[in-house]
Formats: sequence, structure tokens, C-alpha cells
Amino acid sequence: MSTARGSQLSPDRVAGTVLVLVALFAPLIFNEYWVSALLTQMLFLGVVAASLIFLSAYGGMVSLAQTAIYGVAGFALGNLTTNGNTKGLNLGWAEAPGIVVALGIALVVAIVFGALASRSYGIYFLMITLVFSVIANLFFGQVTTVSGFGGISGIPIPDFLSRTAHPDRLYFVTLAVALVVYASLRYVARTPFGLTLQGIRDDPVRMSSLGFNVTLHRMLAFTFAGFIAAIGGVLFVWWNAQIAPSTIGLSATIDVLVIAVIGGLYRLEGAWLGALIFVLINNYAPDISFLAGRFHTLIGAIFLVIVLVSPNGLIGLWERATVGRRRTIPGDITQERGSAEPTPVG
Repeated sequence: MSTARGSQLSPDRVAGTVLVLVALFAPLIFNEYWVSALLTQMLFLGVVAASLIFLSAYGGMVSLAQTAIYGVAGFALGNLTTNGNTKGLNLGWAEAPGIVVALGIALVVAIVFGALASRSYGIYFLMITLVFSVIANLFFGQVTTVSGFGGISGIPIPDFLSRTAHPDRLYFVTLAVALVVYASLRYVARTPFGLTLQGIRDDPVRMSSLGFNVTLHRMLAFTFAGFIAAIGGVLFVWWNAQIAPSTIGLSATIDVLVIAVIGGLYRLEGAWLGALIFVLINNYAPDISFLAGRFHTLIGAIFLVIVLVSPNGLIGLWERATVGRRRTIPGDITQERGSAEPTPVG
């Protein structure tokens, strides 16, 4: 009984509860700029980074295609819902069907990307997904029918999320989505599929010999993570009301990876922690004279320090300070459940 109590009152649980409460009452604690500009941005960037961390922590796949899929959803929504005042197809759809179709298009792209990349490993997987990001950036930049380098502006958002009439609603919707995404990723990691994926991460040859379809599992994991990234893309265009190819350029692609590494590439919580640090630095660094125009130099230096001091990111520092023990894969659910063989799926 005392062990159960100790688990419930662990530093992780206490810190998580406090942070969720702060997030829920953020409009009462912080000013409007912090809530609508900084915290909302942190939440949807965290969603995208969480999709990358899920692939890395549970599948052993470090993907640079999450930003591309995020952009596909955003551009699709822009083309579907704008009404003639900007570049793109301007189909003028209502928001609800536009969101569904945009997410569907992004899901199809994620399936294609996953099918192509799932047979490669390590640096080859990383480079293939980087190629996907470059292709997406060039496609939307050069095909003027759907965007062009100027991008799509004036993308409508649902009336009930209007920041003019309801300044906090988009924040709360983004917070709710972030919590659902976090819970969903944690849940999937504990399912037979998630446990199998972790086995594939550790020893794909052995898992294949046990009868598991390694390529299919990796493709499905990539598709699921791509869908999560696409949700982040929808939240982005609601927040920004526009999207351009530069939004999914090489710099933006690397930024998502940096967010994941700073927070912790092996813990889902690191996605939002890294996003918060990234957003704060991006917002306030220009106010410091000698840092103006040197944001990426600064973030690169922080990235280097984090990698050298704590390969598991800021979450790793937290674990060292509170738990006093080191785990190879902090998000490995099999350590919590024992070392039983994963159950075959399908």
C-alpha cells in the first residue's frame, strides 16, 4: 500500500498535475499576449514534436517528415476553405468538411511516406524523411495553383474560435487537443501494437523471425504519427491564419527536431517542454541587442549544450534531479510491465 502511495506522489505526477493546473488557469495567471501568442504556439508545436518523439522513443525512427505532413494539412485546409481573396484553389468550403478532408489528405501522404521509408533504418531513414520535407517545400513553393512562394493568407477559422471575440478559446481548444494527443500516444504505447513496436525498435531481426511484419508495423506507426502532426498543422493555420512554403522549409524542419531534442527525445513530455523553451527564446532573444538576428546561433548553442550535458534533454536533467537513476529508454513501457514478449498484432 505504501508503494502505491509513493508512486502516486512521485515528482513526475506532482509536477504534471501542477503544470496541467497552470495551463488550465493560464488566462488568469498570464496576460493575453502570453496566452494567445506564446502558450498557444507552444501547445501546437508540442503536438508536432510529440509525433516525432513517439516515433523515436517507441519505434526507433527519427523522422524529419513531420513538418512536411504538418504543412500538407495546413495547405490543404487553406485551399479548401479560402474563398478567392488569396492564392490557391479557393474552393470556399465550410470549415468542418475542410478540416476532415485536409486531415484525410495529410493521412494519405503519411501512408505514402511511411510505405516508402519504413524499410530503411538509422541515417538512411533520417535522410529519406528529410527528402520528403524538401519535396513538400518545393512542391508548394513552385506549384502556384495550390500556393506559390507567397503562400495562402486569410484562412478562415471557426467563428467560435475568433480571437477578437473570444481571445482564449483557441488556447483552450489547443490545450484540449494537446492533452488528448498526449493521452492517445501514451495509450497506444501500452497496447499490443505499441509493445510490438518497441520490440521492433530494439531488435527488428528477432521480431521478424518471431512472425511480426516489421515493415507494416513501422509504416502504421509512421502513419499514426503523421496524423498527429497533421492535427498540429490545422491548429497552426487557425492560429496564424496563413501558411507559406517557408513554414515547412528546412529551417522549420530542423526546429521541430531541436524542440524534441531540447525537451527530451525519449519522453513525450519533452515535446511541450522543448516547445516552451523554443518559443520563449524565439520571442525574447531579439530584444537582447547582441542576440538580435542570431536566433539560430543561440538555439544551436543550446542544442549542443543539451546534447553534451544531457542526451535525454531537459527531461533527463529532471529525472537525474528527482529520481536519481538513469534509464536507457525513459519511455519504455516494457520496463514498467516486465520483460514479457510483445503480443503479435494482426
